[in-house]
Amino acid sequence: MASLLFSPLTIKKITLKNRIVISPMCQYSAIDGFANDWHLVHLGSRASGGVGLIIQEATAVSPEARISPSDLGIWKDEHIEKLKTINQFIVSQNSVPGIQLAHAGRKASVSVPWEGNKKLDFAQGGWQTVSASAIPYHDDEPFLPEALDQNGIQKVISDFKAATKRAVQAGYQVMEVHGAHGYLLHQFLSPLTNNRTDEYGGSFENRIRFTLEIVEAVQSEWPSDLPLFVRISATDWAEGGWNPEESVQLSKILKEKGVDLIDVSSGGLVSYQKIPVGPGYQVNFAAKIKKEVNIATGAVGLITEAKQAEAILKNAQADLVLFARESLRNPNLPLDFAKELNDDIQWPKQYERAKI
Repeated sequence: MASLLFSPLTIKKITLKNRIVISPMCQYSAIDGFANDWHLVHLGSRASGGVGLIIQEATAVSPEARISPSDLGIWKDEHIEKLKTINQFIVSQNSVPGIQLAHAGRKASVSVPWEGNKKLDFAQGGWQTVSASAIPYHDDEPFLPEALDQNGIQKVISDFKAATKRAVQAGYQVMEVHGAHGYLLHQFLSPLTNNRTDEYGGSFENRIRFTLEIVEAVQSEWPSDLPLFVRISATDWAEGGWNPEESVQLSKILKEKGVDLIDVSSGGLVSYQKIPVGPGYQVNFAAKIKKEVNIATGAVGLITEAKQAEAILKNAQADLVLFARESLRNPNLPLDFAKELNDDIQWPKQYERAKI
């Protein structure tokens, strides 16, 4: 019997050939937001390696939305050409290209990981960050984030809308809105980073308002017959923060609004989080949302083996399994997993002689 991991999944008009997804992973390799040959080879090799869906790394909707100065962007039309080339190659390998649109909020303006992830001050090429409230991620940062006013909120919404329009032109077939990992949307969702007293703060309904407005702006440009995902952090792993019950509640509303899948991660909001990391440590959150909301979910987080991924699907804990670091270690993950699960899948013709 064929495995579930290598069974197709149709969402709206897109059919994924299998349930293996490349999770969005920042490469910190762009200049002025432009993709280059690193991104072509990095994403392209995963496509030829047999994955069903590739979600491109967090892609900034404006220059100030970047985590680092080296992040990918889609805030100007000139960015489209190279992204389109990459997507055309992904499609040629019978894989589906997706994009994750993001705004880093208060976690923006930092150096790349191999230079320490340090907050950049203005003299170092950093920029003023924004957030729900003027609360820094670390106490020793050189400046506070600015709390977004009404004009600032509307600008971010407009930036997501314009970025979505460009994403359509670039040929993406799956859209993911990044509401996780302590970035801007998450900063509005959680009471730990949102102490506003206007219509965007306080109650649950107010704290989710910004995320819903972003989703609505994206939907105004994203084709209704293409899949729309939202990534959330199911819990802040910190007392008094965003929690799994609120994640279920938000997911119910997102489902009503037409979102197709919740990509379920966790954490990233506060520096003092305490995460009990272990194999599949976030899968139960995806399972809870899938069961209680009756919406498709994606599971991610220390999923490294074929049988582990297959069990997640068999136990109806998720509909897609996302791989991050394991796919960095092995671009041909699906080819190896298929062998382990005794599935005969199509290899690139150029590689077929190595199949047996």
